[in-house]
Amino acid sequence: MKRRQITTYDQAVEYIMDIPRFTSKNTMEDTREFLHRLGDPDAGLRILHVAGTNGKGSVCAYLRSVLEAAGRRVAVFTSPHLVDVRERFVTDGKMIGREVFLWAFLQVYDRLDWRTLEAGEGYHPTFFEYLFFMAMLIFAQAGPDYCILETGLGGRLDATNAVARKEMAVITRIGLDHVEYLGHTLAAIAGEKAGIIRAGVPVVYADTCREVGQVIHSRARHLSANAYPVSRNDYRISKISNKNIAFSYISRYYGSVSLTLPTFAGYQAENCSLALRALEVLAEREKQEMADSADAWACARAKAPLQFTPELMERGVSACFWPGRMEEVLPEVFVDGAHNEDGVRAFLEAVAEDGHVGSRHLLFAVVADKDYTAMLRRIVDSSLFDRLSIAHLNNKRAVGPDRLKRVLADTPAILAAQYDSVSEALQAMLAYRGAEPERIYIAGSLYLVGEVKAVLQDGI
Repeated sequence: MKRRQITTYDQAVEYIMDIPRFTSKNTMEDTREFLHRLGDPDAGLRILHVAGTNGKGSVCAYLRSVLEAAGRRVAVFTSPHLVDVRERFVTDGKMIGREVFLWAFLQVYDRLDWRTLEAGEGYHPTFFEYLFFMAMLIFAQAGPDYCILETGLGGRLDATNAVARKEMAVITRIGLDHVEYLGHTLAAIAGEKAGIIRAGVPVVYADTCREVGQVIHSRARHLSANAYPVSRNDYRISKISNKNIAFSYISRYYGSVSLTLPTFAGYQAENCSLALRALEVLAEREKQEMADSADAWACARAKAPLQFTPELMERGVSACFWPGRMEEVLPEVFVDGAHNEDGVRAFLEAVAEDGHVGSRHLLFAVVADKDYTAMLRRIVDSSLFDRLSIAHLNNKRAVGPDRLKRVLADTPAILAAQYDSVSEALQAMLAYRGAEPERIYIAGSLYLVGEVKAVLQDGI
């Protein structure tokens, strides 16, 4: 590997996108050592760490929105991006600029050991590690009150788990995904996700399965970390109408708090409740830090403790927006990031409650490492869609429409139209709809959501 002369944003992006071609997974020790080489930029950050199978990004969005409503400055590192790689880095409510991206890229690039790399040896960050290192440098310079980190894959061995200190761990709903890396059972996957728990640091988790809950609770107990489960007993949906959800969050301090979410995706009530419980626990932790004079470091860095009130919850929740999660991108055209079987389950539950009177049409595309047979089976069995279109993603991991068509061969009840590209499929679906009150849904992959948004951005 030879060092390149990189001086522009476009060159930096091109380099990062090429990384998977010439590097492999590194150890956690490698990641921590390089973070130290960068000057331990994470050391002064107050980190809220989020892992899970589904809902991570949404929980990050709710955490950010409520904290910002409280007047706190927040930095967020999430993945994947939909259209622009800079979406992964948000500071003070905005995606970073190209100049900041290039600066952070070069900070990492210049600290690589090019002598050993050019000899075919030495450490080089993976695609995700490189972006994580950039995030830590960017956030350290920005100096936010809180830094929210979303894991990429797993938890225990995820690059984001290399940080030295955390304020909070949050584990969202866990399902069977990436089983080749994380394990073939819910308990095994939960063990990987629970790897983000640190000694004495509270963890809030989605209590949706006894098998998962036992693993997380056991890990927390081993590390003397307080564990706070969030189940269906902690929130109640009262009404879904007019593309909004009225629900009650059962607060630890205020009892039932009535809230409204600007979406009809029922699964967001769970994600929102996880974020609110985490912030309640965080507020309690801050008050304890201020009262504990022995923790001089905490007192020196802390502002006045977070005042977590029902009014703050309502203001932050109502302002939250997370793209690609049951997002209306055109009138009666919704994209959703459902990208595995459990995600499709939640997506279908939301569609079933959408209150739409008329036909529904689904555009589906998927990547090969997902259980697309099970995903399609759920879709067909739901009987929610009058028409189905399948398309080929512009991605080397994409499943071709021919393979999806073979999966559907045993279900003659629904006929699927086949397209060679997402753009072609979307144009055909919109043209066919005409004046009919047909609602279009688009799901199956976050890459699909990104392609649709890019197509609409360029104009169709």
